[in-house]
Amino acid sequence: MTGPLSGYRIIDLTSMVSGPLATMILADQGAEVLKIENPNGGDYTRGVSSRNGGFSASFLNNNRNKKSIAINLKDAAGVKLLLELVKEADVFVQNFRPGVVDRMGVGEEAIRAVVPDIIYVSISGFGHKGPYASKPVYDPLVQALSGLSSIQGGSDDVRPRLVRTILPDKLTGFTAAQAITAALLSRERTGTGQHVQLSMLDSVVSFLWASDMSRQTFVGQEIAQEKAQSFIDLIYETKDGFISVAVQSNKEWLGLTRALDKPEWLDDERFKTSGLRHKNIDERLRLTQEVLLTKTADEWLALLEVEDVPCAPVLHRSEVIDHPQIIANEVLMENEHPVAGHLRQARGAALFSATPPSQRYGAPLLGQHSVEELKKIGLGDVELEQFIADGIIAASPGEPQT
Repeated sequence: MTGPLSGYRIIDLTSMVSGPLATMILADQGAEVLKIENPNGGDYTRGVSSRNGGFSASFLNNNRNKKSIAINLKDAAGVKLLLELVKEADVFVQNFRPGVVDRMGVGEEAIRAVVPDIIYVSISGFGHKGPYASKPVYDPLVQALSGLSSIQGGSDDVRPRLVRTILPDKLTGFTAAQAITAALLSRERTGTGQHVQLSMLDSVVSFLWASDMSRQTFVGQEIAQEKAQSFIDLIYETKDGFISVAVQSNKEWLGLTRALDKPEWLDDERFKTSGLRHKNIDERLRLTQEVLLTKTADEWLALLEVEDVPCAPVLHRSEVIDHPQIIANEVLMENEHPVAGHLRQARGAALFSATPPSQRYGAPLLGQHSVEELKKIGLGDVELEQFIADGIIAASPGEPQT
């Protein structure tokens, strides 16, 4: 047994990032994931930049531990093959626009007719009903509609800003993985499958409410215009670089005044209490920044750590991989991909003491496992050759076709 989800089979019709990330999390945790792809090019991310050996980094980093089966689902024969593969599955995941899977013949009703207790998962951009349900969607649009871009801007009267990573896509992936696991746990207890629906928009709104929607929490007390808590963020410039310093408690404030050698701040009426320090946050952060410019990042980090003040260096991406804490956590792993070469990737964040996950194989070639998996459902060499000739399935050049 490898990983806590060993023994579960997932049929994955997703592409791009949110769905593939969700199923990769489950694959990393031991589930068998069959990635169903269009024979004509497969997952869109196969073709994006940052490539080696024909593989893009995006595809590699969202599709390891999966098997690729290339089936043309626009052909009725291809749909029939998929339904045969579904018979042994526990989970079916798709992220087409609402209504598309029903027209294809692989909607919930069709899949549940084959496996009544299956967990059927639908991931969408804006939701499964409402005025935006059928609209095309990309990550920036969700950042805009969810309020995330205005939160990132700081206040309602300044230009909104995008988070410089596809947060809605990736957050939806993690949300979906957790929801699928919860649905499987429920099925273990009740014997009943269910339909799990989630959208990128809902994932972000739910995420934001934990800390960024305080003024919208109390009904009838909403404010029309959100002001920035501070016009200065918690990234400070030093003589030779940037650091982050964050203090909240009285103990941390006292430590900061000692580290910065500013005892007079303790007598400043603006900073006497945590409430006043929050009220006068811009003045407090401006004074902190002025002092931090006088020494190097390493000098300040050493002084702050002595006083147990929360602080950290601001690292560039190329520096992250060599930081002692990253190394100690062993969150990065290196392995050989048979086509893409020597890779560095992040493992799943969770560590399991009794059922540790492992990397069984890297991201697959398009159709790499078509023949292998279709033979398991009873197809013979002659049938497979005909399906390949007719374009209903595809097998990777590196795989013996029949």
